[in-house]
Amino acid sequence: MSNAVLQNIKERSSTRAYTTQPLTKEQIQTLVEVALQAPTARNDQELFFTVMNGNSALLQEINADFYASRGVANPTANFYYSAPLVILISARENYTFEDVDAGIAVENLALASESMGLGNVIIGCIKALLNGDKKAEYDAKLGIPEGYSFKIAIAIGYKGASKVPHEYNEATLVKYID
Repeated sequence: MSNAVLQNIKERSSTRAYTTQPLTKEQIQTLVEVALQAPTARNDQELFFTVMNGNSALLQEINADFYASRGVANPTANFYYSAPLVILISARENYTFEDVDAGIAVENLALASESMGLGNVIIGCIKALLNGDKKAEYDAKLGIPEGYSFKIAIAIGYKGASKVPHEYNEATLVKYID
């Protein structure tokens, strides 16, 4: 494939191991710009992004609460696989296209990070925690505006392991209609 975008799509896979090398300010700024450039329905720009350092005490707190909610008292892992950067995407509540727009933004981040030589994994497992009983507490700590809810996150960093992209069976997944 000669098209770089198509090649990035084909080669991208979820990264679940990262090196400790931090991202540069320039890399982080590029990723923020890519997120902000994601199209939104009617250009309403109803998304909000929380950019977190992988060593953040707040991220550690979210991780502990996430595992506690699953009955794990002393987790030996974290939901973001020790990535040096985690971006949380929230959206205005009760907006018709909030989930679609958040999905577009997270895919922009996934493909951009792949094109920058970085790995990533899209994270949805903390949604129940961040939108549950502690929603108001976490919204305040994460700076999420009133009337917004967490939708999805992405962990990004230098790949500590490689993974072959998934295979698929087009015949069972696609129906062509003339």
